[in-house]
Amino acid sequence: MASPWSLSGALRGMFARKTIDDDTWTDLEDALISADFGSDLTDALVAELRASVAKFRTTDPADLKRMLRETLEERLARLDPTLKLSDRPAVVLVVGVNGVGKTTTIGKFAKFLTGYGRTVIVGAADTFRAAAVEQLATWAERGGAAIQKPQQQGQDPASVAFQTVERAQREGIEIVLIDTAGRLQTKSGLMDELSKIRRVIEKQTTIAEVLLVLDATTGQNGLAQAEAFIEHAGVTGLVLTKLDGSAKGGFVLAVQEKTGIPIKLVGQGEAIGDLTGFTPHVFVQNLVG
Repeated sequence: MASPWSLSGALRGMFARKTIDDDTWTDLEDALISADFGSDLTDALVAELRASVAKFRTTDPADLKRMLRETLEERLARLDPTLKLSDRPAVVLVVGVNGVGKTTTIGKFAKFLTGYGRTVIVGAADTFRAAAVEQLATWAERGGAAIQKPQQQGQDPASVAFQTVERAQREGIEIVLIDTAGRLQTKSGLMDELSKIRRVIEKQTTIAEVLLVLDATTGQNGLAQAEAFIEHAGVTGLVLTKLDGSAKGGFVLAVQEKTGIPIKLVGQGEAIGDLTGFTPHVFVQNLVG
């Protein structure tokens, strides 16, 4: 079954024609725009494909489909989606605005890692919402991870992060996932807090990854909301959640091209096992058909 964000439905009629004509290009442009590639990226892709079609002197829509697949895959593969988790412990900061699915992502990521035989501890450094800590504890448990909770409500988030890393070092736990606040009163307060967490951890060990969680259904709007994290948090990878919802597939390439940050994980469902590594080839197969 095609994913809801797949282009294959929109493209089916176009590739079924006998020859590439003006309508083909108009339909392709419309399909890319409606899939949230954005106008700049759509123009660039269409220009690139027109050049390829001219170069190979083809009029066969099947060739155009193959070229579209290759072009998208080549662009997505320009950035390396590999998670850098070889340090022991490997410390991962998870950042993003509230409501994007950070907590569930951490639980799913823990499950993903424990599935590969890794030991994981989760640090609840979003200390201002008691409910957030309990929700995180539930997801950590479902993911097979240990959890380090604040010792009292409102404890300094950096000290929770410090205690989590310290415990991992003491107990030989391989991977540390640190949950962080998604909303404080001011943007600068939030970024100051993240900077402090980073400073404290970096006195203990290096930070392996800073993963920014984005809700794929919010498309370009979600990207605008996350701008401060991209500018100030030292993000090394993106996690796209809710790709099973009303997400537009084009956003996946648009977000990577706009930020220059690789997509490292994608979530495509509600279940604990629904977070996977990002593979451009597989994604493009599903997108184009």
